[in-house]
Amino acid sequence: MSKAKGQIESQISEALIKFEREYMGRGPEETKTYIVEDIIVVRLKRLLTPAEQQLAQGGADAQGRTLVKQVRSQLIEKARPLLEAVISDITDRKVVCLHTDISTVTGERVIVFTMDGRIE
Repeated sequence: MSKAKGQIESQISEALIKFEREYMGRGPEETKTYIVEDIIVVRLKRLLTPAEQQLAQGGADAQGRTLVKQVRSQLIEKARPLLEAVISDITDRKVVCLHTDISTVTGERVIVFTMDGRIE
């Protein structure tokens, strides 16, 4: 029996919260997942650690913000195989592509997964 779209979205949100807590050290305050055909969009709110927030608030100097983005980007790239496996397990589809960005102003991260077929 196949899972309902809402159930899959919920499972993905829970998996990403767990991933962020265990792998990145801090989970988001709020997470929402949206499935549109073969694309999954995950929005994680208020994700930065207090240390990252301080670094990102370096005033006119953008170095701190750049550093936070670079570190977060490197960490997600290292964890990419794990993330893709988790998403594939939940959706029964293969991850074709993963895109992500994080805002150092709001602490919000968006992750977009492109899958090898429509998620039903």
